[in-house]
Amino acid sequence: MSDADGTRPAEPAATGPVPAPAPSAPLFAAPSSYRHVARPAAADAPVAHAAPVPGAHPGYAPVPPATAPGHASPVPLGPPTPGGAAAAPQVVRRRRRRALSVAWVAPLVVLALVAGVGGGVLGARLLPDDARPADAALPTVAVPGGTGAPVDRAPDSVAGIAAGVLPSVVSIEVRTPDGEGSGSGFVLREDGYVLTNNHVVAGADSGSLVVVFGDGSELPGTVVGATGEYDLAVVKVEASGLTPLVLGDSDAVVVGDPVVAVGAPLGLVGTVTTGIVSARNRPVVAGDSSDAAFINAIQTDAAINPGNSGGPLVNAAGEVVGINSAIAQLPGRLTSAGSIGLGFAIPSNQARRTAEQLIETGRATYPVIGVLLDNEYSGEGVRVFEQDPDGQSAVTPDGPADAAGIRRGDVILAIDGRPVTASEELIVAIRAHRPGDTVVLRVRTGESERDVRVRLDEAPSD
Repeated sequence: MSDADGTRPAEPAATGPVPAPAPSAPLFAAPSSYRHVARPAAADAPVAHAAPVPGAHPGYAPVPPATAPGHASPVPLGPPTPGGAAAAPQVVRRRRRRALSVAWVAPLVVLALVAGVGGGVLGARLLPDDARPADAALPTVAVPGGTGAPVDRAPDSVAGIAAGVLPSVVSIEVRTPDGEGSGSGFVLREDGYVLTNNHVVAGADSGSLVVVFGDGSELPGTVVGATGEYDLAVVKVEASGLTPLVLGDSDAVVVGDPVVAVGAPLGLVGTVTTGIVSARNRPVVAGDSSDAAFINAIQTDAAINPGNSGGPLVNAAGEVVGINSAIAQLPGRLTSAGSIGLGFAIPSNQARRTAEQLIETGRATYPVIGVLLDNEYSGEGVRVFEQDPDGQSAVTPDGPADAAGIRRGDVILAIDGRPVTASEELIVAIRAHRPGDTVVLRVRTGESERDVRVRLDEAPSD
């Protein structure tokens, strides 16, 4: 379920044991809106409840007296008499009590009255009528500047970063004929341009789109451009004087750098989570086959949940280094259950290039080498189709690969020295470049291998 496409049909309730799914490779899902499902309480052993006692708390049922397990019922302490006659009474000798004289009683009564009056007066002074202290007198902490004064935090602390970023992060709500959903985004320019994910705004052209700012204000928005290839979109609202976030250099990010994710997971606007960069250049394919996005992603363990899509991943300087876009889901699950510590963000350098194209032209382009890859191939590297599939050319005539001497059946082993083992890895690595860039491919033809330089061509986004 995407952040904007509303809801999926609920899965049927299981009526018996469900076989464990066969192990498979991890899948990736776009963080989306969520639906709360009430779960029935676990079935314990049946318990018989007695009739409720008037005035008892709701849900309370008294337990009838019962003997403890393993104990016999109460029995008489003495043996019964024949015929049920009562036992003979015992003779009890009593001592005669001495009575106090009037001379002792009168002073004691006077002393008791005086003590009672004195205690009442003292108690009235120390305690209020309900026997509670007039002042709890709990210890307090001295706050510089007095109570209510702003608390300063270091700019590079999580609190300092959050304070600088939160005013520029928005929630995006989309309603379509198929349902409604929400995602996140952030201000790109002070005149109302907002960056988010393509899957957040999908369907907005046939419905409505509202941008909710950190102060609670709402403005209608329109999509000025979107691309499924990079899963990015730019939304415009009629506003000025907004505070944009700075797009940092994602190429400068290293594994272990602290990062902060900001957004509206599960509709909880202004949520901040923190973690580190877990990996770089992680090939991620998010979405379905008809609208798949190939992301050369930054991986993070900062909690990213449904609704975080489109929100910023920022570094210690408060600069955006990634756009949160996907989370891993366990094999066998059809929908994402939420964060499992594996979140993925589109690098900011890619987001900058694409956002500039979407703002300027409404369309984006992506680089290609002009070959069709055989997904059925399971050997080393990735293989170009040996035969033209379905009337398409395995190698585009006069395309970049054709000009570099790549032919049908050739196997591409590496790009820029980085080995590739799946078609998605090669596609993601190529799309991390600009059209016009040159890459070096390691190619094997038959038994011979060679390095070829390929100048990337440009293809328009759908």
